[in-house]
Amino acid sequence: MIEIFGYVAAVLVGVVLGLLGGGGSILCIPILVYLFNLEPVIASAYSLFIVGITSLIGAIPKYRQQLMSLRTGIFFGIPSIIGIFITRKWIVPSIPEVLWQSDNFILSKRILILGIFAILMVMASFSMILGKREDDLPEQRFRTVLIILQGLSIGFLTGLVGAGGGFLIIPALIFLTGLNFKIAVGTSLFIIAINSLSGFLGDVFNYRIDWYFLLSITLLAVAGIFIGNTAATKVSSGKLRKGFGWLTLSMGLWILIKEVFL
Repeated sequence: MIEIFGYVAAVLVGVVLGLLGGGGSILCIPILVYLFNLEPVIASAYSLFIVGITSLIGAIPKYRQQLMSLRTGIFFGIPSIIGIFITRKWIVPSIPEVLWQSDNFILSKRILILGIFAILMVMASFSMILGKREDDLPEQRFRTVLIILQGLSIGFLTGLVGAGGGFLIIPALIFLTGLNFKIAVGTSLFIIAINSLSGFLGDVFNYRIDWYFLLSITLLAVAGIFIGNTAATKVSSGKLRKGFGWLTLSMGLWILIKEVFL
């Protein structure tokens, strides 16, 4: 019965991606871990594929509507690909199952991955919830070096936690390049697609993939992104940004409490 909720929730992954240009992994990883009982490492691998394919399909209408900056996406995306592929191919498989333990607490690979994921979500949420309105943001130069460094670091973090990274990418795009929220959403979908699919390539060689299950969830998420893309044209950028921030904050706190304190 609980798996039925998982399949329904998979549609929401696409809806959130279409509306917000990120946040798919915020739903996808908890769905795979808590509703389908997958281990966090394989769940993070599946999440990369699901979010990657869904974002790629969702990016096409954004490009046609001129709501994407390909230049920014390329400068940001190429370093991210390098970081994420290295991390998924060599670093994640080398992390031991138990990193540290005492009489009262065990720091496992699961808690490390989900804990870092949750902390990053909470930190990223504040810039979206408390950020200035777009009209109040100063004019930004295209900071090439900072964008490349940010892309590399987000690639590493994306590879580690198996998230597309939209909840980190969108604030970076807004504050490093001055893109408005809706163009940052379209650009983020492009970056997430190439990041996630590059990371998944590193996993194909390390894990056995249940392709029937994976493609089923992906198709549901793809259906959802068309709904999200349509709805995004009817909602203001400011409301989308704050909604994205609150979603990120609430899910981050929930995962942190669930894994560390319960």
